[in-house]
Amino acid sequence: MPKPDLGPLAERATYRAFHMVSTRWADNDQYGHINNAKFYEFVDSAVNAHLLIADALNESIGLVVDSGCRYTSALKFPDVIEVGIKVDRIGTSSVTYGFAVFKRSVDIPAAVGHFVHVYVDAETRRPKPLPAKLRAVVENLKAG
Repeated sequence: MPKPDLGPLAERATYRAFHMVSTRWADNDQYGHINNAKFYEFVDSAVNAHLLIADALNESIGLVVDSGCRYTSALKFPDVIEVGIKVDRIGTSSVTYGFAVFKRSVDIPAAVGHFVHVYVDAETRRPKPLPAKLRAVVENLKAG
């Protein structure tokens, strides 16, 4: 089978941070591979873990308003995966993240994609400018 042409998206060096995810038996679907919806859970967990570790989520909540994913190969339990994340764009109240899901020790991603968080006030749920600490953390994830 020919290798998919994903351009720079496939290069691990494109991503600024990686988070390891252990798959679970329940992640497999009836076809014997990890269901596509689980990929979004893995990515959401990786981004939010990165932000929580940096203590950058105290003042705002990130709501996903757009996402997309291109799947290139299947994963299955008990695969251990690495989610690469980067930031493609920073707006006033939004951040566009890019991601790739790799099986550990494999250089070709099983999926690549993006999602957009709009950060909102925890009480009103209205968009608000990114807090300084959050902006600094996402600036460090900016793709080069």
